[in-house]
Amino acid sequence: MGRLDGKRAIITGAGSGIGRASALRFAEEGAAVVAADLAEESVAETVRQIEQAGGRAAAAVLDAGDEDAVAGLVGDCVAEFGGLDAFFANAGVSGGLTPLLELTAEDWLPVLRVNLLGPFLAIKHAAAPMREAGGGSIVCTASVAGLRAGAGGVPYSASKAGVVNLVQTAAQQLSGTGIRINAVCPGLTETGMTQGMFDAARAAGKGHKIGQLNPLHRAAEPREIAEVATFLVSDEASYVNGQAWAVDGGLSSSHPFVPGRMA
Repeated sequence: MGRLDGKRAIITGAGSGIGRASALRFAEEGAAVVAADLAEESVAETVRQIEQAGGRAAAAVLDAGDEDAVAGLVGDCVAEFGGLDAFFANAGVSGGLTPLLELTAEDWLPVLRVNLLGPFLAIKHAAAPMREAGGGSIVCTASVAGLRAGAGGVPYSASKAGVVNLVQTAAQQLSGTGIRINAVCPGLTETGMTQGMFDAARAAGKGHKIGQLNPLHRAAEPREIAEVATFLVSDEASYVNGQAWAVDGGLSSSHPFVPGRMA
């Protein structure tokens, strides 16, 4: 038996990276998955891989920051699979690395729309069928950049800090419903969002330095983040609620220091 047997799940940003890895893991563990992404061909490929492995999946093309689209996504999952047990609000954008004083209000809006408004809409619209069914699990992708400075651009980091607080606040607001809400906070992970940095480092002969600032001295693979998301939506995490789980090789466990010098 799989850890997610009988569960119906939605994953946004499922066309690549952490989202695709999570869709594959959820399906491997027995969940029926609605894989959603703005990239039609990519999300169709995710569904194809799930079905080739014997799983059940459906594709949806949508903007995670569009309320009507998210509401429709939830409705489609309920209609297709008979309910909704888990929603992994994973879609996100980086927003670049423009310095603080060079940013404009317009630079912030698309980042906040996808990274913060998107998880809010997921929580809002997933909560109704979950509450009616007596519970469910929502996981939102935050980031170590939302825990401390120095791991991302300013709008990105602020949006992810907002996700952490949103998860905490929503867990309290939905007290007594049986709905659990948690965040996963990835560290440096090789995905489409970060691929340019990985490629540049390898081209310069510095691939061995990728992830050197964390105690494991390496970056994560998307599947490693997916494993944590899988746990959080499973019944094994039945008493985990309102938490932000750092999955970062230990990066956020310390204040900055020079390796080998502790004083």
